[in-house]
Amino acid sequence: MILHSVVSDAGPLIHLAQIGKLSILRKLFCTVLISQQVKIEVYDEGLKLGCADAEAVGVALKEGWIKIEATPKQLIESAKKLVRNENISWADAETLLLAVHKKAALLVDERMLSNLAKMYGLYTYNTWTLLLEGLAKRYLELCEIKAAVDVLGIKKFSLNTQQKQELLDSAKLIHNRQQE
Repeated sequence: MILHSVVSDAGPLIHLAQIGKLSILRKLFCTVLISQQVKIEVYDEGLKLGCADAEAVGVALKEGWIKIEATPKQLIESAKKLVRNENISWADAETLLLAVHKKAALLVDERMLSNLAKMYGLYTYNTWTLLLEGLAKRYLELCEIKAAVDVLGIKKFSLNTQQKQELLDSAKLIHNRQQE
């Protein structure tokens, strides 16, 4: 079953592409929307730096399942207020308000932005919950979750031993339920 649309921040796109799992978004969601600023951060700047993850996002943009969505003009002032009052970036403000405007879930790894999204009544995913959802729907195998924890957990997320174990325990629980 494909879920509703999601608006994504830059981090999860980069992280999923780095582990070769960007396609999980296509399997889980009808559409992945990003703001112009997120596209610049992930794709344009990534290409300048020679990042392979930027190329993967570029392919998804060309295929049309990741779509760039302009921030509606009526939300510009609200975005400016969020930047000023909540001390978040313009890209984060655009992403949050785009999700609110589209009544979509938000894919975000930053805790502060996730908390703001919940204050707006949005459902949020992060890289880890998305990978676990992919496992639950049988789009991923347990070994792929373990590999993601090994690659991203230490290098990108600075997971401590307990956090790493909790993720692996959750993945094992999902896997074991599938085997029953």
